[in-house]
Amino acid sequence: MRAVIQRVTQASVTINENVYNSIENGLLVLLGIEENDTEEDIKWLSSKIVNMRIFSDSNGLMNLALKEVDGDILLISQFTLYASTKKGNRPSFLQSAKPDIAIPIYQKMIQQLEETLEKKIHTGQFGADMKVALWNDGPVTICIDSKNKE
Repeated sequence: MRAVIQRVTQASVTINENVYNSIENGLLVLLGIEENDTEEDIKWLSSKIVNMRIFSDSNGLMNLALKEVDGDILLISQFTLYASTKKGNRPSFLQSAKPDIAIPIYQKMIQQLEETLEKKIHTGQFGADMKVALWNDGPVTICIDSKNKE
């Protein structure tokens, strides 16, 4: 499982020209799922996302986690995070999980994030053509892969 995490002061997802969901202070999380992702990947990654200290304290240092700043999450499914660009100029997405596998994992990730953060998670719509807008704060952008835990 891969995530691109962006600290934001504002983020929204638009579907069919209508704002579907939006947040203010928090994290925009783009989530890629592969077929061999497990419950362990979900738990590990959700804990990392919620507890990563990337918000500024009173001294301007990144010492606070999402929970400590009462931030929100906008979670967007992003199969293109598993693009292979080794051959040619057209990316291959063979490593990305197919919807029948990815949707249940995505739904479990939403549930796990809600349990870990202890609040509702805002999402896009799996498989929809989405327009994502954000104000990256910092900018702070971090990539995490659950297969690279060590």
